[in-house]
Amino acid sequence: MSGLEPTPLPVRRMPVGAEPKPGGGVHFRVWAPRCSEVEVDVEGLGPSAMKPEPNGYFSCWVPPALPGMCYRLRLDRGDDALPDPASRFQPDGPHGPSEVVDPDSFAWSDVSWRGVPRERLVIYELHVGTFTQEGNWQSATLQLPYLAELGVTCIEIMPVAEFCGRFGWGYDGVDLFAPTRLYGRPDDFRCFVDRAHALGIAVILDVVYNHLGPDGNYLKSFSTAYFTDRYDNEWGEAINFDGANSGSVREFFLANAGYWIDEYHLDGLRLDATQQIFDRSEDHILAAIVRQVRQAGSGRITFVVGENEQQEGRLLRPPERGGYGLDALWNDDFHHSATVALTGHHEAYYSDYRGRPSEFVAAAKYGFLYQGQRYHWQKKARGTPSLDLAAECFVVFLQNHDQIANSGGGQRCHALASPGRLRAMTAYFLLMPGIPMLFQGQEFGASTPFFYFADHEIELARAVRDGRGAFLAQFPSLVGAEMQARLTDPGDITTFRRSQLDPRERHSNPAIHALHRDLLALRRDDPVLRHRPARVDGAALADEVWMLRFFDLHGGDRLLIVNLGGDLVLDPAPQPLLAPVEGHRWRFLWSSEAPRYGGAGIVPLDPEGIWRLPGQAAIALAPDDRDPNA
Repeated sequence: MSGLEPTPLPVRRMPVGAEPKPGGGVHFRVWAPRCSEVEVDVEGLGPSAMKPEPNGYFSCWVPPALPGMCYRLRLDRGDDALPDPASRFQPDGPHGPSEVVDPDSFAWSDVSWRGVPRERLVIYELHVGTFTQEGNWQSATLQLPYLAELGVTCIEIMPVAEFCGRFGWGYDGVDLFAPTRLYGRPDDFRCFVDRAHALGIAVILDVVYNHLGPDGNYLKSFSTAYFTDRYDNEWGEAINFDGANSGSVREFFLANAGYWIDEYHLDGLRLDATQQIFDRSEDHILAAIVRQVRQAGSGRITFVVGENEQQEGRLLRPPERGGYGLDALWNDDFHHSATVALTGHHEAYYSDYRGRPSEFVAAAKYGFLYQGQRYHWQKKARGTPSLDLAAECFVVFLQNHDQIANSGGGQRCHALASPGRLRAMTAYFLLMPGIPMLFQGQEFGASTPFFYFADHEIELARAVRDGRGAFLAQFPSLVGAEMQARLTDPGDITTFRRSQLDPRERHSNPAIHALHRDLLALRRDDPVLRHRPARVDGAALADEVWMLRFFDLHGGDRLLIVNLGGDLVLDPAPQPLLAPVEGHRWRFLWSSEAPRYGGAGIVPLDPEGIWRLPGQAAIALAPDDRDPNA
């Protein structure tokens, strides 16, 4: 079969991969600088020689090829034919053939979708394989109306790039352009996004650009330049973003970032472990990724959030101020402080937090708690200054996939904290400045745990299991023989199945579900809270009591008071932030002790103005409706 290209060649959508053309046929292109010859072998059609191009690229046009056909690439006439590094789908997994996918065949209905502004974001993190019992896109799509009713405005999907095995978290992906066959076909993913947009929900995807998985990664067969040994990486070989021949590597990953926004209409990305993305070039790859996402969004609102263990403020600053332009970072400091306050334990990486009121006020006003101070757990400074950054630059949460799994037993917050304390802290993180994020099932107190799970072949599975045990050994409470014996095997399919949500619990736990729904409605609908006031101040009122005041230009201030201790009477109360708006008195706006949330009842405000704060509770106050001139 001829491998000659038509002249002129139609413009490609991506620099690499298989692309069907409107006039018929499929154009194939791959970067393989370590090869002298490359063939594409389309099933049912036979091999076609690919024409060499400058800088190690090969391409050809195969007129009879059609979407749905599978193909492999043969390098230097070798015996093994490999999947395409830029495959859009791997129907039989990473070791099987690639499938030609036509991204334009899906009938989108979201032409008027413009995205969700950052100040309106309420994120819901989910893992497609455990979000429903069926564990696929179709069943997850059916749950979208429920999330919309809850008040979710953005779904963050854990990684879906193809990986080996029957189940996994997704952070060991090897085919970065191919959504895993475990959850359905590519158009099932598109249907999920299309339906979410129809309900007013943005969708972002967790992507891993710091390493690739250990099984099914064929990139080195095409070029050793994909990886570098110049940096130490926690999970394998570092990606080469700044060394020799890194130009095409950067092009590959940038194309991937834009691909999800363009072909799947996603609203942004969550960048995993950015501290393990190494780049000393003038144009840092993170800044380039942000630009690529914005460009692919074609005017839609896009959102790029990062995980950054080092808490570097420059990731959030705009390029004109020397930053990379990300929209937000996960705030682990807030999570760690809240966990200490809720559980009383501060071991391992929780050891530099005390869960005190001053920490929660600081998190609301300044984001990260550590901005360059010494961090005893790591025996070095943690973070960089970020006092200049807005509250909406920080994602706050009580749970996420990592932190639940790191509890040893995969336990969620409600299993580790008293109900009253948890209700109060839930109110704080859902109403405080910042972007709140829920983890699947948190909103109804799911009894199902969330474990670390990964399906690998025997030797690799043993290494993963041992590595997981070694990681958890940093927690003294998990070192004992009895606890070690209770740790789950990541490679056991029952570990995966035990992590799947039971949707029936939404109805059996109505109180905690109502708590989350009502708080998100208050955040969305209250005329002061929904505008995210520019000025917020706060103060510690007692050892376990603190408050925030949301200032309103029109005198409609709001107070949020959290008491994690016992009943407290503040008399006197020499704290000016408690003073009422002139001409008004405070009235109840909301209380976590309402009986519908499982509380003990609302303590009335004292008519004499004495502050009586119920224990293990949060209250929100607003000015009353009295006419100040009357």
